[in-house]
Amino acid sequence: MREATGGLVQIRTPTYKRPAALKRALESMIAQTWENWVCDVYDDDPAASGRDVCESLGDPRIHYTHNVPQLFASRNIDGCFTADNPRGADYFCVVEDDNFILPTFCAENIALCQEQGVEIVLRNQVVEHASGTDAAKLSEGGVLDELFVEGLYDAPDFRLSLLIGIGVSNGGLFWSRHARSQLEIQYGCTATLQEYLRTFAIAEPVYVAMTPLAVWAENAEQTTRNAELKASYMRRELDLKRSIQALQRQVWHEATPAQRAGFMTNPRFAASPKGRALGMAKALLTQPIGDYLLSKDAWRLRGRGLAIRLLGRVTPEFNTFVRERGAVPLSHS
Repeated sequence: MREATGGLVQIRTPTYKRPAALKRALESMIAQTWENWVCDVYDDDPAASGRDVCESLGDPRIHYTHNVPQLFASRNIDGCFTADNPRGADYFCVVEDDNFILPTFCAENIALCQEQGVEIVLRNQVVEHASGTDAAKLSEGGVLDELFVEGLYDAPDFRLSLLIGIGVSNGGLFWSRHARSQLEIQYGCTATLQEYLRTFAIAEPVYVAMTPLAVWAENAEQTTRNAELKASYMRRELDLKRSIQALQRQVWHEATPAQRAGFMTNPRFAASPKGRALGMAKALLTQPIGDYLLSKDAWRLRGRGLAIRLLGRVTPEFNTFVRERGAVPLSHS
C-alpha cells in the first residue's frame, strides 16, 4: 500500500466518567503514524472528569468540550457523526472513550480512500474481552470476520448485511468530507440501534477493510450507552429487536429480484448459508430456507419473530427515518 498524502483527520471522542479509559484512547491517537489530526472530546460527565485527562497529556491537538446540559450517551455519540465541519477537516472517525485505535489506523484508512476512490471505509476491529478488568484480553478474530469479505460494496449490497448482523460498528467507520451519506441519525433511540440505522443510512460505495486496526471494548456490565432510557430492560430489548426486524424487512423490500435470489450464496458475505437463513427466519422473511435450517428450528425462530413483532414497538420517528433514508417507499408489511 502506498503512503497516503495530505489531509487533516478530526477524531471525535464521546466520554462519560471513564478517565482511565479516556486516557488510553487519547494515547492511542498520540501514537498514530499520521500526525495531522485533532481530537474533540465531548465529556458528558457533570463533574467534568475528562478535563484533567485532556490537560494532563499536554497535546495541543486535543480539544475538550464539557457538555452543558448533559446529552446522555445516545445523543453524545450520535452528535459525533454530524456533517458539521468547523475545523475544516478532510477525514473523520469516532473513538469512544473505552475503545482505542492502532498506530496505522488513520494512515491506512486514508490510503484506502485515495486508492479505492471511496469516501467511506469500514475497518475491522478486534474485541477486548472483559475490558476494564485485570482479565482483559484481545480476540484473535475481528468483529466483521463472520459478515464481510475484503472489498468494495455498493450501498444496496452493503445494506443487505443487516439481514445477517449489525453491519456498521461505530469505531470502524472512517469517512471523508465528501461523503454523501448522512451518518448522524438525529432521532431519539438507543446507541445500539443507531449502529443498525447507520448501516441503513449508507448511500454510497463503502470499502470494507478486513485487517483490524481498532479495538472495540466488550464491557456490557459497565457501559452506560442505554442507561438514560426509562423503560425496563425487557421493554428496551423488545423494542430494539422489533426495530431491527422492521429494518431488515425494509432492506429486503428494497432489494432487487436478483439480490433476493442470490442472497443465500452471495460470496460478498462471509456468513454461512445457515447463518443467513437464521436471520431470514427471525425477520419473518419468505426466502426459501428449508435447505439450510431444520424445520423445527425454522418454526422456532419464526415463532420468536412473531412474538417480537406482536410485543415490540417501533416509534413514529423510526418510521420517519426509514422513509426519509430508504431507497423505496416504506413497507407496511
